Amino acid sequence: MNPAPSVIIFTVFSGMGFGCLAFLGLGAAVPAGWAAFLFWGLGYGLAVGGLLASAFHLGNPNRALRAFSQWRSSWLSREAWGAVAALVVLAPLALSDWLGLGWWRGFGVLGAALSVATVFATSMIYAQLKTIPRWNHWITPLLFLGFMAVGGAILAGNVVAVPLCLGLGVALVLAFRMGDGRFEEVGQTIGKATGLDRIGEVSVFELPHTGQNYLLREMIYVVARRHVARLRLISVGCAAVGPAVLLAVLPAHPLSFAAAAGVHLVGALAARWLFFAQAEHVVGLYYGKR
Repeated sequence: MNPAPSVIIFTVFSGMGFGCLAFLGLGAAVPAGWAAFLFWGLGYGLAVGGLLASAFHLGNPNRALRAFSQWRSSWLSREAWGAVAALVVLAPLALSDWLGLGWWRGFGVLGAALSVATVFATSMIYAQLKTIPRWNHWITPLLFLGFMAVGGAILAGNVVAVPLCLGLGVALVLAFRMGDGRFEEVGQTIGKATGLDRIGEVSVFELPHTGQNYLLREMIYVVARRHVARLRLISVGCAAVGPAVLLAVLPAHPLSFAAAAGVHLVGALAARWLFFAQAEHVVGLYYGKR
């Protein structure tokens, strides 16, 4: 699929933001005073900023509020409700840390759970799509939650980020390997797509359109293999290996975590770009793309 910058920014930044809020809520870092304002402000800023970025991908952003009405059947709606609930529940704890009020920290556990549920709902928006075999797999929620955990741990300044980085690296390699064979694994062919496979082998005689259209522009996107290999190395190296090495070698200092966060962000953006760019929609079968 053609990667939209707004969706990449949304999924990467909101994931890191909710990850940071979850770690702060669980007490993995308990800043006070203006340090608390900065930590909580960073988490809220990334989470809210990412959610706002997603609106730019909507055909009519003015209808964004309607997403809240379909929570029974839509993962997008559940994501919206989860995000609002997490941000509201964690607000008293953020205020307490900033002003030193000493309020009950039980809000943090509930807020962390809601943050995880929000990111999981985001991942299921893509994992539920049977028309995109690469996404329609358990590895998709695992990747989203993995990036959330790593980004959150680094931003919260917690040393558990090192083993989490290594785990994310393994998950990325698995996702790349399994994703490459998903289309064949599910057996998607033009014969199955048209329902004509029962009478013989089906091939494309003539393309459905003579020029560009929405499907060709949005659903069919081909990435050169050399670019894929390079971006995969950047993804694993920057999102997982680089931050783990930095945090293992450098002293536990805010600047060390800031450097690790910057490197991780580069890898996260590269990995998420590949996530969308390599997603093959079955509609490509009608255009002879396989």
